Amino acid sequence: MPQERGATEGGRVAQRRTPFGDRARYWFDSTLTRGASALVGWMALLCLAVVVPASAVLVWTDPDAPASPADRLAKVWQLTGETLRLGGATGPPLRVTMSVLLALVALLYVSTLVGLITTALTDRLTALRRGRSTVLEQGHAVVLGWSEQVFTVVSELVAAGANQPRTAVAVLADRDKTEMEEALSTKVGPVGRTRLICRSGPTTDPSVLTLTSPATAGVVLVLPHDEPDADAEVVKTLLALRAALAGEATRPPVVAAVRDDRYRLAACLAAGPDGVVLESDTVTARLIVQAARRPGLSLVHQELLDFAGDEFYLITEPALAGLPFGDALLSYPTSSVVGIMRGATPLLNPPPQTPIAPGDQLVVISRDDDTARLDDCAESVEKAAMASGPATPTRPERVLLLGWNRRAPLIIDQLRRRARPGSAVDVVADGDAATVRQVSETEAHSGTDLTLTLHHGDVTRPETLRRLDVHSYDSLIVLGQDPAPEQPPDDPDNRTLVTLLLLRQLEEATGRELPLVTELIDDRNRALAPIGPGADVIISGKLIGLLMAQISQNRHLAAVFEELFSADGTGVRLRPAGDYVLPGCETSFATVVAAARQRGECAIGYRSHDEASTSPDYGVRINPPKSERRRWAAGDEVVVVGRD
Repeated sequence: MPQERGATEGGRVAQRRTPFGDRARYWFDSTLTRGASALVGWMALLCLAVVVPASAVLVWTDPDAPASPADRLAKVWQLTGETLRLGGATGPPLRVTMSVLLALVALLYVSTLVGLITTALTDRLTALRRGRSTVLEQGHAVVLGWSEQVFTVVSELVAAGANQPRTAVAVLADRDKTEMEEALSTKVGPVGRTRLICRSGPTTDPSVLTLTSPATAGVVLVLPHDEPDADAEVVKTLLALRAALAGEATRPPVVAAVRDDRYRLAACLAAGPDGVVLESDTVTARLIVQAARRPGLSLVHQELLDFAGDEFYLITEPALAGLPFGDALLSYPTSSVVGIMRGATPLLNPPPQTPIAPGDQLVVISRDDDTARLDDCAESVEKAAMASGPATPTRPERVLLLGWNRRAPLIIDQLRRRARPGSAVDVVADGDAATVRQVSETEAHSGTDLTLTLHHGDVTRPETLRRLDVHSYDSLIVLGQDPAPEQPPDDPDNRTLVTLLLLRQLEEATGRELPLVTELIDDRNRALAPIGPGADVIISGKLIGLLMAQISQNRHLAAVFEELFSADGTGVRLRPAGDYVLPGCETSFATVVAAARQRGECAIGYRSHDEASTSPDYGVRINPPKSERRRWAAGDEVVVVGRD
């Protein structure tokens, strides 16, 4: 068999024939490994290889060049020296050597000076890129921390300041400034006349907090990040903010959020008397339960909380002083009255006979603070179209909870508070020890009216869902797992989307729509969710961000929202339209408001059944004009502020 090239022969290694180009390249690479001196040498040789021949061509083609070869070579040297800034002097060798030496010294000096200047400029630009300069603004909004909520908060602050000549939002987080700017630019979009400023550094360092000039800010918002120690970080940030503002005559109002109610007291103490601290997990759990009992309610909440539509305002109306609250409900043609602010206490949906005191403010939903104009709408009421039957009775409910996370015990607690005897919650989750322990602890506090049962199973597997009679439940709630410490915060959405896809397959196979509510972390995944038109999607971080932005613009609304989203207080509800007006009857919205007043409620809008699957509003209409007329179908719903 022929000997292979490179094999051993008689104890000797056969030599391979290496191409000259490869050997030359290898030798060149080897010289470069010797360091900067080799690199400088190669650069000098390369320059000489180009400049010397070019100088020779210029000299030999010059008609005025010297005749003798020696003089021409001297001219070539002189031209080369001038080109390379090496002096180029001619004459005795000592003169030439000294000329080259002086040129090298000058070159070294200039190069060192340029290097020092370049380094100083680079350091300064790097510091600017990292966001280490102090913000020089007045009345701006300061956002401390980074999470998915930051995009919602910044977007709403930009929208709130759209009609202002000059507004600014400063974001401070322990992230790269360029990365923050790119992320905000991508997810927030155009900011109009609002200046968006990013600063980089830890929010728990008072010296770093001063970069955002909190003493001159109009409001400071503190966001919890996505790590397990988020609440402790919020408290520490609030303490750092208090230290940074020590000695200041005035302090800006503070709006913060914690996930665990155990940290709320500490956060309130650190925020000070002007601070507002929200419990994000508790509020989210309440919204999920409300949406589970009446799908579509999350759309109403989002419409009420964002600055793009109608919002809550506090107005003073001396003309209504002394009149009963029920008269105010039909006194604004383009605004909806929902309560009274008496001092610092909100009275949402008080009894219609409650008198309006001279110092009271009205809580209204309006397009803007100057669109609430007084005008009697009683003549638009058609009593013949009002329904007179009893309200739709409540009954025991069966809820299927797919998945388990830290908000699941809060959700079950909310279900327990209004559960009718015979109600049941079935939980399907992985049977790890932590989940079993948490379910057992929750079951011990679920009461006698609510039965809690744990079923072991993976909600992302088809066989798990097929074993369940999903259509026998009054509502389905899909929860994602809590993200692991090293896991990206939006990873739980991946499992949730798989579960939703399997449920959608069951809907299509049976032709029956499921009463579904799901929680997602990232708002971008809402467009990917394979759900039917009747399903509700709760973007937990977005709703909390909307709530924080609203309170940041009017901190007096914090008490209103606290009452509106409380577990046992007055809240936003969806009721069958047949409880207020006769089905198939065409009448004005003022008639609906009058019918709701008779039931002790404040009607603020409706949801059209025919448009429930049409984006972007999905049939939700908040604060329609009292004179608006429409034909009310049996499947329509009325949005009211009231109690269960």
